[in-house]
Amino acid sequence: MKPFEIPMFLASLFGVCFVASFDSPVVLADFTFGTPVSLKSIITNALTEGIDAFSSDGLEMYIASPRGGEYGAYDLWVLNRASTDDDWGPAVNLGSTVNSSQDEVTSSISTNGLTLYFASNRPGGYGDLDIYMTTRATHSSPWGQPVNMGSRINSSGSDRSPRMSSDGLELYFTSYRSGGYGYHDIYVSRRATTNDPWGEAANLGPVVNSTYGENMPCLSRDGRLLVFSDRLGSFRPGGYGNADLWMTRRASLSDPWQAPVNLGPLVNGPGYAQNPCISPDGRMLYFASGSSDSDPATWGYYQAPILPVVDFNGDGKVDGEEVLAIAENWDQNTSAYDIGPSALGDGVVDVNDLIVLADYIGTEWVDPTLLAHWALDEVGGSVAIDWVGRHDAMVVGTVVWQPEGKIGGALAFDGKTNFARTMSPVLDPAKGPFSVIAWVKGGAPNKVIVSQSSGADWLYLNQFGMLTTDLKASGRDAKSLSSDAFVTDDQWHRVALVWDGTNRALQMDGVEVARDTQPSLPASGGSLQIGCGKNAAASTLWTGLIDDVRVYNRAVEP
Repeated sequence: MKPFEIPMFLASLFGVCFVASFDSPVVLADFTFGTPVSLKSIITNALTEGIDAFSSDGLEMYIASPRGGEYGAYDLWVLNRASTDDDWGPAVNLGSTVNSSQDEVTSSISTNGLTLYFASNRPGGYGDLDIYMTTRATHSSPWGQPVNMGSRINSSGSDRSPRMSSDGLELYFTSYRSGGYGYHDIYVSRRATTNDPWGEAANLGPVVNSTYGENMPCLSRDGRLLVFSDRLGSFRPGGYGNADLWMTRRASLSDPWQAPVNLGPLVNGPGYAQNPCISPDGRMLYFASGSSDSDPATWGYYQAPILPVVDFNGDGKVDGEEVLAIAENWDQNTSAYDIGPSALGDGVVDVNDLIVLADYIGTEWVDPTLLAHWALDEVGGSVAIDWVGRHDAMVVGTVVWQPEGKIGGALAFDGKTNFARTMSPVLDPAKGPFSVIAWVKGGAPNKVIVSQSSGADWLYLNQFGMLTTDLKASGRDAKSLSSDAFVTDDQWHRVALVWDGTNRALQMDGVEVARDTQPSLPASGGSLQIGCGKNAAASTLWTGLIDDVRVYNRAVEP
């Protein structure tokens, strides 16, 4: 069976047919996180220590800690286990050959397990903290005397958090040196082969680095995902707390890094998040979180599973449509459908992704990225229930529940008196990627489907009855985005506004009908409104039916 015949065969099992297309847009965030679990038994004080790195086989865990006061204020330690199913053993100090009377922190181990990189402020360096390396002959051999990595990598400033790529050809680290963009920037040094010397360290540039602080980078094993914290320096705008975790991605090892995206509220809270580390198999994110900058009692160290997003189009089902999407992107580097062998993917859409998808087809999959869902299937009362559970909406004016909607029942709007408003805000558009989707029937020019109170009209029909959004960047040059798609034909249409953090798109009936690039979206904390404009003006009230409104904190595919 040829490679493209594999998805054709599986698609036939679900009764779908398709025409291959490879014009899928880039998606910045196409995986999500499960509920974080505390690791208090391993990391006893998350304010002062955390997991630096794992060996590639997952049997060694390296940490930096002030525990024990062995040699310096901070020493490097290792924990071992016999298999990935076993518990971790006790932390063992790496000894006086590696550790000094000064600080040793932020270690990273090579793929073969024979070279350990770390930062230290021991005498003889170029600046405050320098990056060193130590080697061993075998996994059971002792570590050798550390060697400073030299002036091509180290500077007169603080250089720390080395992170080696799995092929040994890239070394990422943070530095507070002159010529950067902010308090700490992320740099990379490269070499052609593992036998060649390292090149001059290069700043990752203004797409990744900012006037704020970028620190504590963590590189995925495939080298296509870089997670970092803004813990040091000032904090990037659009976050959830005093310090957040962010990620930047690249399509391949030769492609540029994309604009950073916030990891979202499940990982980032109102306080501080730092020390990210990804497991070797790409299935787990480790991080520290706390509410106080100085009180260790408020801190914890957590692991959160990295989960694939398998409902690509956000219709609440995992079925033949998802098989179709994988088939249409077969052999392509399309991250939205690259969900195997782990949620981080492997750089190509292939049989690994079908294997992962097969585990979810036909199951009751709960999408962690679904922020709110109003099925609008109520038969009485004036409350539209949010089935995710946090954002019920009050129906203002005449309440008419229609028993025959697109999916179950629907809410009828008379264009004169009624609309629905949530009792609390659902999201801030400035925080990161999101999508709002609804089934609509009817409508008229200048009528609004979804808006944000005192914010913007997210989905509405312009003066010609064409699908439009007025959610746009600030400034007089910002423009509404309109499509050529007419909605006022008294047929059911599935409409969506999608924001991936950089691009703004409109979708109708599974097709992208308009797209542009926006530098940002304005912050707003208003309640979500269904069936009226941002100020609930009478002229904006919807005429017709609206059904199954969904809001996701990700960019859904058409």
